[in-house]
Amino acid sequence: MKDFFDELYRAESRGVLATLVRLLRDIDLAEEALSEAFAAAVERWPAQGVPENPRAWLVSAGRFKAIDSLRRRARVNANLEVLANVLVAPAADPAGRTDEVRDDQLRLVFTCCHPDLPLEGQVALTLREVCGLTTDEIARAFLTTSPTIGQRIVRAKAKIRDGCIPYELPAPSELGERLDAVLTIVYLVFNEGYRASSGPSLTRGDLSGEAIRLGRLLARLLPEPEVLGLLALMILNESRRRARTGPDGELVLIADQDRALWAGALIAEGCSLVERSLRSLRFGRYTLEAAIAAVHSESPSLAATDWAQIVGLYDVLYRLSPSPVVALNRAVALSMRSGPEVALPEVRALATTELEAYQPAHAALADLSGRAGRLDDARAAYRRALELTCSEPERRFLERRLRELGRA
Repeated sequence: MKDFFDELYRAESRGVLATLVRLLRDIDLAEEALSEAFAAAVERWPAQGVPENPRAWLVSAGRFKAIDSLRRRARVNANLEVLANVLVAPAADPAGRTDEVRDDQLRLVFTCCHPDLPLEGQVALTLREVCGLTTDEIARAFLTTSPTIGQRIVRAKAKIRDGCIPYELPAPSELGERLDAVLTIVYLVFNEGYRASSGPSLTRGDLSGEAIRLGRLLARLLPEPEVLGLLALMILNESRRRARTGPDGELVLIADQDRALWAGALIAEGCSLVERSLRSLRFGRYTLEAAIAAVHSESPSLAATDWAQIVGLYDVLYRLSPSPVVALNRAVALSMRSGPEVALPEVRALATTELEAYQPAHAALADLSGRAGRLDDARAAYRRALELTCSEPERRFLERRLRELGRA
């Protein structure tokens, strides 16, 4: 039953943890309870059969494992016996609720994004506890190191514990101040699912699907323009998933994708959300990125893409939210509009300074150099991109491009 339990853990562990955090009011205790509940399931279910509601069983088992643990520790700290007795009281609907506003994972997202926590700690903690990313995956998303992320998570947990921050959904008047961090979290989770930073697969549908689910919940809870913009951006990118890999899981660039595989219903939904957000005149960077994605999604081919409009949108985006990654993406779009030689100096500068450790920057430099006929520069950039790649499909793609250059 190993495959069954592996799939169950992927599908249910984050939801079970979120509910246990609500019930136990302690992240570390909930993590321990989650581990023990799954261990108990692995031991009992093969002989006793899988319960009708596995998630409810896991939540209940984890809760009582936590109570037993507290009572064992009460021999040293008598206060834990009081807490254990409080937790014994029946919990209403321990398996979680269906009402989106009271969704346990969304509740935990906003708890981890409490304004008393530093922003970096908010994001790292939520990616780890709510969405199940490893510290290595979070570190790659932040372009930093695993020990740094680990320290942020530990400090954030301590702040929640020592500051007695409640595990509850904030009042409507408090939701807005936590929204920026929540949107950052959701987008980082989606990006890790859309373009996995490591492993044998190019994508991780579980992560991108979870991010879209959280985005939809946010849009119902707080339909602000940027919430709609982020949801649109994720949906529009997701619409191209089937075309992004070949039959053997190989990476397929947008220039070579079969656009008949793009999901028309998702494109229509995403474009509608973009229009709603733009009409508000209160949009931000997510809506602008979604507008760029919409131009791509509505283009019948790469050649027919309105690159001038895309460059113009990137100009606005950079003024609103300047970053080296936005500058890189704008330069790539500029190369499509005006030729690789126009964009090469900026991409080369970015790849040797702010984005020296960012693999897509070197891949873009290699592509532009190759298109401009600078084959030695292209080979060097592809080799640097390979050094920074942990994704097997991307590695095979870059190696294939290197071989093609070798023949050239």
